[in-house]
Amino acid sequence: MRLTYYGHSCIGVNTAGHDVLFDPFISGNPLAGKIDVEQIPATEILVTHGHGDHVADAEAIAKRTGATLVSNYEIATWFGAKGVKNTIGLNIGGSTAMGPFRVKYTTALHSSQLPDGSYGGNPGGFVVTGADGSFHHAGDTALTMDMQLLKRFNLRFACLPIGDHFTMGVADAIEAAKLMGVRRVVGIHYNTFPPITIDTQGAKREFKAVGLELLLPAIGETIEL
Repeated sequence: MRLTYYGHSCIGVNTAGHDVLFDPFISGNPLAGKIDVEQIPATEILVTHGHGDHVADAEAIAKRTGATLVSNYEIATWFGAKGVKNTIGLNIGGSTAMGPFRVKYTTALHSSQLPDGSYGGNPGGFVVTGADGSFHHAGDTALTMDMQLLKRFNLRFACLPIGDHFTMGVADAIEAAKLMGVRRVVGIHYNTFPPITIDTQGAKREFKAVGLELLLPAIGETIEL
């Protein structure tokens, strides 16, 4: 799998010939100025919840690429009304087959409101499973005991928020990784705004101290996982 970090919680994963894009927020991200939204590939767009810093560029990318947008039912319906042709609305615990892999919508403990004030349904995360194995994007979430249920997917890696304030911080993300049984974590939702600015080198040291690896690719960087 090849993972590209586009900033904040926006991750692109190339697997099985597909480009799976999570939570597209580039145009409003002050740190992502070098990213050209028009060049971001997507065959599927997975939206964890309705906040503007997770959905800002989803409509434009979906219309440009024809990607299928997957989220909870309320968000999928909201985008459908905006002219996004291909949508799938799930609810917590549900899953759907999508080409070469299966997507499951998992529990997240957060809030969800769309940019126009509409109800954004229940926030969630996603487990994507295919021939290359499984991985998890947690979205915005607190630490929960439900995370131990993800261990059965034998996750290759997990994308976990580490910025604190609105989500888990570093210490809770370490506990989440232990519950999930993952050794490699890609950090998301940090440094974009002052309330979630962290000591990145200190975060890496904290993960390393307990035998885990925290990956913090630069915005625009692609890594192999």
